[in-house]
Amino acid sequence: MQPTPVVSFVLAPHNRRQVTLETLGHLYGDRRPGVSFEVLVVDNASTDGTPEAIRRAFPEVVLLAEGRNLGGCAKALAADRAVGTHLVFLDDDSFPRPGSIDRMLDRFEAEPRLGAAGFRVHLPDGREECSALPNVFVGCGVGFRADALRAVGGLDRTLFMQAEEYDLAFRLINAGWRVETYADLHVDHLKTPRARRSSRTVYYDTRNNLLVAARYLPAPWAHPCCQDWQQRYGWLAGAEGRRAAYRRGVLAGRVGGWRDRRRYRRDRLGPEAVERIFRFAEIEERMHELRSAGVRRILFADLGKNILAFHRGAGRAGLAVLAIADDRFAVPGRQYRGVPILPVAEALGTEVDACVVSNTSPVHATVRAAALKKLTHHPVRCWFTSEACWRHSEIRSMPPAGRADNTHATNAAAAG
Repeated sequence: MQPTPVVSFVLAPHNRRQVTLETLGHLYGDRRPGVSFEVLVVDNASTDGTPEAIRRAFPEVVLLAEGRNLGGCAKALAADRAVGTHLVFLDDDSFPRPGSIDRMLDRFEAEPRLGAAGFRVHLPDGREECSALPNVFVGCGVGFRADALRAVGGLDRTLFMQAEEYDLAFRLINAGWRVETYADLHVDHLKTPRARRSSRTVYYDTRNNLLVAARYLPAPWAHPCCQDWQQRYGWLAGAEGRRAAYRRGVLAGRVGGWRDRRRYRRDRLGPEAVERIFRFAEIEERMHELRSAGVRRILFADLGKNILAFHRGAGRAGLAVLAIADDRFAVPGRQYRGVPILPVAEALGTEVDACVVSNTSPVHATVRAAALKKLTHHPVRCWFTSEACWRHSEIRSMPPAGRADNTHATNAAAAG
């Protein structure tokens, strides 16, 4: 009799036969004695022979298909069928480094309120991929406690792709589960670099971010976040020549957001969840500390997705924001809530008392702070580095026995 899998790996490829086979080779090549696992692949209507190739090379794979492309959210179909006590979502071109799954299981066993464990995502060029918010995972490398995932309803397959991680992480955190990224969990993502995003990506990015804001953000934050995110994706789409796809996304996001605002009214984020995700109070406190230290005029570095928290915190602390330094978004005359957005070199010529890295994405904040310190004599303040945001605590080694019994009640205690 085969043991019940402790880990269920989930992938959802579409016309990516060779890279999917290579990813499966990594998974089956990193077997760990004493820990059983299964691999579930949801084929998104591939026409390149992907399912046939998987059946030949890896007959033990649980192969699922619905006959249509459901995007990355097709993983929801496999999650419904998975029997593991823990699930790991991967892309068809991502795979965990040796030892990371063992450490992930140790984390879940040592921390009963942990609902999702995010991995550090390494790209082929040496950079790292990271979410814009410190408590949101990247979908190509994240482990879940199966009970937690199912208690909050799992992935929303209607989102297809883009922002599904935000939707799921918000629900987990609001239900009292902890969502963390760990410094010692690693996944390699063989992401193919593209000069421009597709129209489909722009559409879903715009639509789904507006839906997430409408669904979950309470009244004080829903409108300004929708404004900010719509503006952000509009600027990105304009730079990429994808304005038509952006306009379709806005229309779908507004119509769907009006519907979902009522449908999800019981799922609004509570105050603790809002703070854990957006860090409004923490950022305001940091701004007051700057004020107490004699800082009066500051420069923001990066128009991050969570720029609203920095702008609000500076205003409430009485700090004057003279400019936002961001080469990506700098266009003559462009402003964010009255603050000019300038190229980095021009912005650094502004007479300020300090530079604040206005980005809560740990990887991007860390890189930006390091670059600024080489370019300016002004003090640089960065509060959301990888070191600050990712869990580094040592967890003692746990024996394999008993892992399959590690479950959690549906109504978890509030996140710590």
